[in-house]
Amino acid sequence: MPISARNKLRGIVEEIQLGDVMAHVVVRVGDNLIESAITRRSADELRLKKGDIVVAVVKATEVMIQKD
Repeated sequence: MPISARNKLRGIVEEIQLGDVMAHVVVRVGDNLIESAITRRSADELRLKKGDIVVAVVKATEVMIQKD
């Protein structure tokens, strides 16, 4: 499926918490965790579960850079 977003991060679902309306999904990308709130319906349609390989797509108007 083509998509215009350029920031695509492949990772593994580390945790998923399903609520009545929303789902909280944690994806491990290397040493980092990406957290996302999606609708419960989307989580059900994707049949998301712990251990699934997914792509976190980031579409933002602002990305901050930090250097230690």
